[in-house]
Amino acid sequence: MAEYKVVKVPKDGAKITLGAKKQLNVPDNPIIPFIEGDGTGRDIWRASARVFDAAVEKAYKGKRKIHWMEVYAGEKSFKMFNNWLPDETVEAFTEFLVGIKGPLTTPIGGGFRSLNVALRKLLDLYVCLRPVRYYNGVPSPVKHPEYVDMVVFRENTEDIYTGIEFINGTEENKKFRSLLKENFPKEYTKIRFPETAGIALKPVSVEGTERLVRAAIQWSLANKRKNVNFVHKGNIMKYTEGAFMEWGYALAKREFRNDVVSERETWILGNKEQNPNLKVEDNAKMIDPGFDMMSPDQQNDIKKEVEEALKLWPTHGDGKWKSKLLLKDSIADVTLQFVLIRPKDYDVIATMNLNGDYLSDALAAQVGGIGIAPGANINYDTGHAVFEATHGTAPKYADLDKVNPGSVILSGEMMLRYMGWKEAADLIVKGLEGAIAKKTVTYDFERLMEGAKLVSCSGFGDAIIGNM
Repeated sequence: MAEYKVVKVPKDGAKITLGAKKQLNVPDNPIIPFIEGDGTGRDIWRASARVFDAAVEKAYKGKRKIHWMEVYAGEKSFKMFNNWLPDETVEAFTEFLVGIKGPLTTPIGGGFRSLNVALRKLLDLYVCLRPVRYYNGVPSPVKHPEYVDMVVFRENTEDIYTGIEFINGTEENKKFRSLLKENFPKEYTKIRFPETAGIALKPVSVEGTERLVRAAIQWSLANKRKNVNFVHKGNIMKYTEGAFMEWGYALAKREFRNDVVSERETWILGNKEQNPNLKVEDNAKMIDPGFDMMSPDQQNDIKKEVEEALKLWPTHGDGKWKSKLLLKDSIADVTLQFVLIRPKDYDVIATMNLNGDYLSDALAAQVGGIGIAPGANINYDTGHAVFEATHGTAPKYADLDKVNPGSVILSGEMMLRYMGWKEAADLIVKGLEGAIAKKTVTYDFERLMEGAKLVSCSGFGDAIIGNM
């Protein structure tokens, strides 16, 4: 192990490691780094840690135990070390692979834009994993929150979150505008008010897209999900968001051909099943109603698409495609509408950074709010994972033992499942469902539930443990 000056490594614990086939090797006494978080994070962590320990104890009767190791970031770290994110913290998450954190304050002024983003970048945690499901009895603003059961795979390292911005009025902005005007005059003229515009860059790469999509498909197949939807704004940003969609389909068909089928392929195969004598051109007209108005080149492209799909007949024909993982795509703004009115159509979503940010929080609102929304940032190639609260620090409630600890508790449930400790994870879900069913809840739910019993943050943790 590395030598730490501030971090105290538990003597009786052992490291989680990564095996040859990218499988975690989890000892019965794993060391798990944690950041308690700022503001309400202190109350939340105390409640959450007791829930985690109780679930592990109940599931494994003392044969397994987590050895918690505190590491530092945010306000607590700044007050202790005059450093918002010490190197030891990053080193600990790097060495011990799996960790968990509460909400962190974003420093005001220079330095990091966000400590959360900084950790993701430093550890290359390219998947932001946000499962969204309904727990019976949780107050919701929609009629049928129980229809929501989705998992968002949000690309975590690219898009406008790279933070490449040129501030209006600065010398850097002037230089960039000059570069753009001189070398790309056509693009420069698209800026409506170039002299006063702040400018940002939006990089989207083949590599970034492929590893995100690969992770989403592998997870979906392993967990027997129904479909993966590529959410994008490719109708406007054709060479970034549109490329994300195209590269996603290409990767899926190249690496998972026998296990997946695209939505358009299902139309083509289904048409052939309905009419075995159907000609390629007639099939093309059925999947694209505007076929007769297309140019000859466009028509040939559609016919080639039909021919390629029909080559799948041995593995996908005669209805075999119905058992495959369905791949489809939708425009981001349409998706935000349809997850409200047709949530059953969505299962696993693979999307880019900004879309994923909007979408995961909007979905969380449908099932009770971000207060119980879990999240994780994962690199499936190295095994590194940081599970985290998805809400803010709410400093006005700090140290009042009041807020809902559900986000961190459910993030810990995700962490235990990631570690392969399914039995303990299941107990947390059982405990949470039981507490909510009995209407023993914190203030955010109590004010919206008739006949509810108000409990504190720590009291809610007790109720979860009592219902395991």
